[in-house]
Amino acid sequence: MNTRPIGVFDSGLGGLTAMHTLGKRLPNETFIYFGDTARVPYGGRSEATLLKYARQDVAFLKSFKPKVLVIACGTVSTTCLEQLQQENSLPIIGVVEPTCLQALHATKNGRIGMIATQASVRSGAYERMLHRLDPDVDVFCHPCPLLVPMVENGRMHRGDIVIETLVKEYLAPLKAKGIDTLMLGCTHYPLLWDVIGKEMGPSVTLISAGAAVATAVETLLEDSHMEAPQTSDSHRSFYVSDEVESFTRNASLFLQEDLHQVVRRIDIDQY
Repeated sequence: MNTRPIGVFDSGLGGLTAMHTLGKRLPNETFIYFGDTARVPYGGRSEATLLKYARQDVAFLKSFKPKVLVIACGTVSTTCLEQLQQENSLPIIGVVEPTCLQALHATKNGRIGMIATQASVRSGAYERMLHRLDPDVDVFCHPCPLLVPMVENGRMHRGDIVIETLVKEYLAPLKAKGIDTLMLGCTHYPLLWDVIGKEMGPSVTLISAGAAVATAVETLLEDSHMEAPQTSDSHRSFYVSDEVESFTRNASLFLQEDLHQVVRRIDIDQY
């Protein structure tokens, strides 16, 4: 048994989709969430800049002495995970391997698509992981650079002609490839589940990176006997690097519940 918290970070609000699933599956755990809202989105940054930001995010969360760190950010998971794991002794889980494992389990024709930020697609991390797990699978990746800012600004619902048009344009090349499984390689994208699902149709299975990483964390805690006891006084704390009002206002959409906790702003450049 281990009552230390679980640290979770993302470039902004997207990681809250992972937090939502983690909280449902692990109700006795304490979570510390950091959203780097002052520097969102991460998707178009260079690898050097991403590593600098990720190291600062990790350093802040380590101040709470967590038992596990969750990179609820597809961009950091694809570009910095291995480096961060080498530099830190505590377990660090990213979204790539868990998402790929679920996609391989779901596909029937071996043709898997992935949408994510430009940095995630450029890294080639999903292709490498899928081909390591199954050399015969066909993988098709497509960057969607405008989806994160659209979601962050609340443009995520069916009937919104702007987001529906954008999603249609982004998904057209993947539909043409005949995929039967689509990985949502960014934790913002589950908020677009209905829009993406409508465009891809019922024959394509969607895989959420946030839900996949929650499964991986649950398994790690069980295998390592690090679960918090059922009598644990669990709670959630939220921190951001920019103003708190918009985060607090929009967080309920990502968490699928009202955010009752106080959100605190920190100076991430101190870390």
